[in-house]
Amino acid sequence: MNSSPRCYEIAITMGDPAGIGPEIICRALSAMSAAERATAMIIGDPAIYRRAAASVGAALEFVPLEQAESGKDHVAVGVVELPEGVEILDGQISAGAGDMAFRCVQKAVELVQARRAQVIVTAPLNKAALHEAGHHYDGHTGMLASLTGAPSSFMLLASETLSTLHVSTHVSLREAIDRVTPERIIATVEAGHAHLVALGMQAPRIAVAGLNPHCGEGGIFGDEDSRCIAPAVERLRERGFDVSGPISADTVFYRASKGEFDLVIAQYHDQGHIPVKLIAFDTTVNVSLGLPLQRTSVDHGTAFDIAWQGKADATNMGSAIAYARRLASGAKA
Repeated sequence: MNSSPRCYEIAITMGDPAGIGPEIICRALSAMSAAERATAMIIGDPAIYRRAAASVGAALEFVPLEQAESGKDHVAVGVVELPEGVEILDGQISAGAGDMAFRCVQKAVELVQARRAQVIVTAPLNKAALHEAGHHYDGHTGMLASLTGAPSSFMLLASETLSTLHVSTHVSLREAIDRVTPERIIATVEAGHAHLVALGMQAPRIAVAGLNPHCGEGGIFGDEDSRCIAPAVERLRERGFDVSGPISADTVFYRASKGEFDLVIAQYHDQGHIPVKLIAFDTTVNVSLGLPLQRTSVDHGTAFDIAWQGKADATNMGSAIAYARRLASGAKA
């Protein structure tokens, strides 16, 4: 009698192979117990992973996913090979590296959809390389939304001290202001609330940051806070959400970091990223919400300046993997 294909808790994508992704993945795998490694698969070219393991001194055996066996201490690889003749240079932007990063994410989505993995963990990619390869996405979140047909997605930065969810991310500041609408704010709060409830939080306390200095100061510095944000908060409160705002951005993150709120809704990329990275740069996890699958990521870039020198720090990758395991546990409950 044939058993059904094994489902792994997490599938880790390589990211840009010219960057530190392969190294930090191998460091993280090496730090796991054999039992933990057995619940993880990685996506990418085994030859690149073997080189990365040697670079960081990790004794790991890589086996194609189809040949992986339960009870054996090896790492299952969803194979995405570098095409013959394509050269990738360490620490340099190239179309070949960008295409590899894209194909690894594409493979991970296929494996989750086939129930071979529960949660995707992504190593960093380079947007310029991605665009050189003809994949015109604003990053992982937009790419995953496109690959899964999701109408919208949201970026959560999660840490033990402060977590922020963004109304908009990789757009110009001018466009970000235009995206501050009651509908988008409501959808962002709903996504954040659902995520926290799924993690076991009974009644999440959510704060919505203002857009303008001092929330517009009664219209002196702009009317978006009173015209768009306040009505959205009122509608959410009428529906029973524990949500406050708009609260001036120069105080709301401090208040949340002291425990007053479980989540802050940031109106644009830097408004949310700066305080979280200041407080928890090494441990913040990037989580995609609003997709038909679950994904976590490191919250740093490809670090081309130190790539393939054997000194990349895997602390953030470890945090992304730990958060993904929490999500996988919730999915199994």
